[in-house]
Amino acid sequence: MNTTSIRQQLHNYLEVADDKKLKAIYVMVEDDLKEISVAYTNEFKAELNRRVEYYLSGGKMVTPAEMNKRLKAVRKKRK
Repeated sequence: MNTTSIRQQLHNYLEVADDKKLKAIYVMVEDDLKEISVAYTNEFKAELNRRVEYYLSGGKMVTPAEMNKRLKAVRKKRK
């Protein structure tokens, strides 16, 4: 089983697991969770807010299909 499948199955399981199992899993990874906590800078938060406001005010967005085309073009140039 690949890593992506494992992540998806664990994510799905965590949604329905009982409290006892959730707590047991949490204890196993608690130290790792503390190490990887993300602290967003004020500049990053401001940029996210700017982008949300742009979107909410009708700003032009790129469709998933268009983004896939762009990514494929970039990948092709890298080869």
